Amino acid sequence: MNLALDSSTITHSIQLAVAPVFLLTAVAGMIGAVAGRLARIIDRARVVEDRARHTDDADFLERAMLELGYLRTRGRMANGCIGLLTLCGFLIGVTIILLFLGETTSFRGHSWALGSFLSGVLSFLMALVLFLWRQ
Repeated sequence: MNLALDSSTITHSIQLAVAPVFLLTAVAGMIGAVAGRLARIIDRARVVEDRARHTDDADFLERAMLELGYLRTRGRMANGCIGLLTLCGFLIGVTIILLFLGETTSFRGHSWALGSFLSGVLSFLMALVLFLWRQ
């Protein structure tokens, strides 16, 4: 594997590889937003559980169990969203590496870079769907 070390090739490689980094910024922001939502879901579940432990009202217990079921579903969806966003970040990182290697060496990974980039965007879109679904 030859390594091209002239400054114009390195500059072009960095410019090519930096573009997907902006998507990584969006992914990091989304992970923060979803993690905040997950924290609120957990806090609400703790409050409902605590109130349910200290009551004898059957009607309230039924409503509390229903709400806890909804919160459990929302928590699972938030966890799935974080998982998809993490996968997206990983795939975009692979894209950056493949683009950089493709420009600075004789490695022909542009089709792999395209596949990893599109897979990353797809996982980002699926994470957005989970984020918006019944939350």
